[in-house]
Amino acid sequence: MLVQLGLNKAVPVLARRTLLARPALIRGFKSTSISLKDPPYVKIDSLKPGESELLISQRKTRPISPHLTIYQPQLTWYLSSVHRVSLIFMGGAFYALTILFGGAALLGMGSKVNTESVTNWYHTTVSKFSQISLKTGFAYLFAFHYGLAVRHMIWDAAKELTLKGVYRTGYAAIGFGALIGTYLLSL
Repeated sequence: MLVQLGLNKAVPVLARRTLLARPALIRGFKSTSISLKDPPYVKIDSLKPGESELLISQRKTRPISPHLTIYQPQLTWYLSSVHRVSLIFMGGAFYALTILFGGAALLGMGSKVNTESVTNWYHTTVSKFSQISLKTGFAYLFAFHYGLAVRHMIWDAAKELTLKGVYRTGYAAIGFGALIGTYLLSL
């Protein structure tokens, strides 16, 4: 097999380059490695009297890491968040309905709980404003999620990976989501 692929000459070269082919490197690595027994921080118990109070007071006045507050928000942050949150909401609704139908079938209520009875319950129980709100939310979340998934597929094809391309596909996904979400809302 290796001869057919032309790899029979490459195997000895690869074997010579590995650490297993050079045990001296492994021995040298072990002898110079850092002991994992020594922690990389200062223990308060090992300090002289008075030093521990100083260390504790310094740690209290140390600033908290600023995290996201020092950065200017980027389009990519928002689109990543919308992509993840949309999947959480749509997945949650899918799992709730799946559990409802599965549980009804397991409990012997499959003839009582079907799509027609759930639809009738939804239209009689949920107010018109809530129905429009839910439809709007799911229409736009689905459209944005679909648009952002297409954007990721473009990236998987190694296209539009420059900063300009990332923003171009981001704005295209926003436009696509707004257009398709409005269309789905009109149905």
